Amino acid sequence: MDGKNDKGFTVAPSGDLDIVMTRLFDAPRRMVFDAFTRPELVKRWLLGPDGWTMPVCERDPQPGGRIRYVWRRDKDGSQMGMHGTFREVVAPERTVHGEQFDDPWYPGEAIVTTVFDERAGKTTVTMTMHMQTREARDGVLKSGMETGVARSYERLDEVLASVAA
Repeated sequence: MDGKNDKGFTVAPSGDLDIVMTRLFDAPRRMVFDAFTRPELVKRWLLGPDGWTMPVCERDPQPGGRIRYVWRRDKDGSQMGMHGTFREVVAPERTVHGEQFDDPWYPGEAIVTTVFDERAGKTTVTMTMHMQTREARDGVLKSGMETGVARSYERLDEVLASVAA
């Protein structure tokens, strides 16, 4: 996917090693930042395609803080895990963390920089994934991951609306 969908979600390669994803949310930056950093909120929306749950969601948003996710597929109980460490946290503006899957489907660690930019009460989230090789970047782009991210962001819209209510 290279371009924009009807929800304002874009996924595009940048340079040789990066993937840039951008999405606008109808909520203030602090609220969106919290939804990205508080485990009890993250586990409600960061699920990828329908049919997955997140029984393990650990996030300690401070430099050196740990990240641990385990997703479980409802239909067969299979699991996928990911771990990482926060490198930088500037609330509510930006986070930088590493991430690596337990059973890697791309080589090495991705470095993920997430920027939260608020204008007129709405927040644009720009997430840049820096991969170790162009092949890894291209493999992630070809994986169809944007479908799961787009669905997760739709769920995030619902979480933000419920938190605001």
